[in-house]
Amino acid sequence: MSSEQGHTYLGLAPYLYYADATAALAWLTRVFGFTEEVRFVDSGGEVFQATLVVGGARIQLAGVGAEYWEAKGVDGPVGQLNIVYVDDANAQYERVCAALGEDVDVEPPQDQPYGARVFTVSDIGGNSWTFWQQTTDAVELPSGWREVRASDTA
Repeated sequence: MSSEQGHTYLGLAPYLYYADATAALAWLTRVFGFTEEVRFVDSGGEVFQATLVVGGARIQLAGVGAEYWEAKGVDGPVGQLNIVYVDDANAQYERVCAALGEDVDVEPPQDQPYGARVFTVSDIGGNSWTFWQQTTDAVELPSGWREVRASDTA
């Protein structure tokens, strides 16, 4: 519903599934520098749900076992691409590489024709994270391509 109908959206948060939410929570805070807001643990101290904060956004994560996916008739989560907007892709790249060490090879940030500098890394659950620095509003599209904004179609 639009805000004209009396409802407004308050935000959007990815909800990511991990086989080991305890390990995923530790990895995301250590490697990406996300901030833990809250975690819910079972009687053994294992995380079954948690909330992380990234800038002004929240990410929810949950730990689910193989039985969860079997009940849905699939092998497991397919992963997803998450974009995190940063003010310095190079600095974030250095942070991620330092946290991962030499065991993981991460491609360095690349300038894109749509005015962004980005790099992508996969987490321990198979989700992809692209760190995106908008560098310019000038767009250099390939021949024949064009930019169409919603305001242009109204």
